[in-house]
Amino acid sequence: MQEVTGIVQAQKQFFYTGKTRELAFRMSSLEKLRDAVKRYEPDIMTALKKDLNKSEAESYITEIGFVLQEIKYVMKHLNEWVKPKKVKSPLTHFGSRSMIYPDPYGVTLIISPWNYPFQLSVAPLIGAIAAGNCAVIKPSEYAPHVSKLLVQMLEGIFEQEYVTVVEGAAEVSEALLKEPFDYIFFTGSVPVGKKIMEAASKTLTPVTLELGGKSPAIVDKDANLDLAAKRLVWGKCINAGQTCVAPDYLLVHEEVKNGLLEKMKEAIREFYGEDPLQNPGYAKIISDRHFSRLAEFLKDGKIIIGGETDPEKRLIAPTLLDEVDWNSRVMAEEIFGPILPVLTFSELSDVITKVREMPKPLALYFFSENEKKQEEIIASIPFGGGCINDTLIHLATPYLPFGGVGTSGIGSYHGQYSFECFSHQKSIVKQTTRFDLPVRYPSFKNGLKMIKKLMN
Repeated sequence: MQEVTGIVQAQKQFFYTGKTRELAFRMSSLEKLRDAVKRYEPDIMTALKKDLNKSEAESYITEIGFVLQEIKYVMKHLNEWVKPKKVKSPLTHFGSRSMIYPDPYGVTLIISPWNYPFQLSVAPLIGAIAAGNCAVIKPSEYAPHVSKLLVQMLEGIFEQEYVTVVEGAAEVSEALLKEPFDYIFFTGSVPVGKKIMEAASKTLTPVTLELGGKSPAIVDKDANLDLAAKRLVWGKCINAGQTCVAPDYLLVHEEVKNGLLEKMKEAIREFYGEDPLQNPGYAKIISDRHFSRLAEFLKDGKIIIGGETDPEKRLIAPTLLDEVDWNSRVMAEEIFGPILPVLTFSELSDVITKVREMPKPLALYFFSENEKKQEEIIASIPFGGGCINDTLIHLATPYLPFGGVGTSGIGSYHGQYSFECFSHQKSIVKQTTRFDLPVRYPSFKNGLKMIKKLMN
């Protein structure tokens, strides 16, 4: 696509003017972005309501407020992050200074998904700007109202040669991936992530892949069931389960299963009412195809609560699904909806063994009052990140890196980690000219003997 090629070329030219490297320019850009988010807050909420039926509270907590907090934190610390960092030099480098320069990659491509269409477009952009890059954002066509809003908002504050939004379907993403970007940041599904990585491999373009997978929630018999129930329902049902780190399935100790499920049913009624499909703030499923896929999962086991659907409005009630096993269809792939399969265990060691047999999850949640068990779970199972006695909140802090491992992702971001994600750590040795150590030169007598002493 000629238009895409022109945008990338223009951004390359602008990047090499050096303007984006200036700290004052970065800070000014972040300030413009912050002010625009505040100014557009009502419009953002309206767009999220149209695309996903999100309530104002959910829109602010998970999208708008998240972004504002991120900008605030980055602006507070950016002056320190951009400075070259002096590190030690070995004896063999006597007289020199060793430095690490955070260096922007250049022109970056940010491909964002539909489930948190505003936050997952703007949060990576914050890192790209902070690190001194230009950026092209490709939002999801499945959230068209947010996509159009991003165009309007960002065109109003940034020149196209610096930050721009390119709309379109899969063919636009394919065209973008053929361009010579210096960095690619992708958030989305594992299958698409593989395509992104395959495309990037042809030009050896560095990537961050924020993917997903089946994230387990494990409730041991000594857990606080009242809090576990509320926090599990909240984490599973926010955005109707269309969250990459939502609990995908529940493993509960057989001794407390019935008690936990009763409390979870109470929590569902408390949060969403007797008929969640009538709750005006309950999110809808993004597309007919995704709705049909989720509706099939409802046939996989015994419905304890929920199961009601409204195909016309694309609504599925929060559903607890019992009598499933590891071979059920609902356990074969990431659910990405308000359906929670329930399995039981008697020994925690069996849980560890089983979860380790599966692809590494993006998140894991463990509910227990036993600190020794908590540490055992953390040390024994590979996963991107997670919580002890809670769900989701680990991704909402700028002090922690967020990202997957293995099939659930490559790289991490948020806060300082976003700055580092979009920065190459350029290593520099500044050598003195006041004197020279000739031991390295081939003409130096007994040079090897001296070098061995220095290096050992």
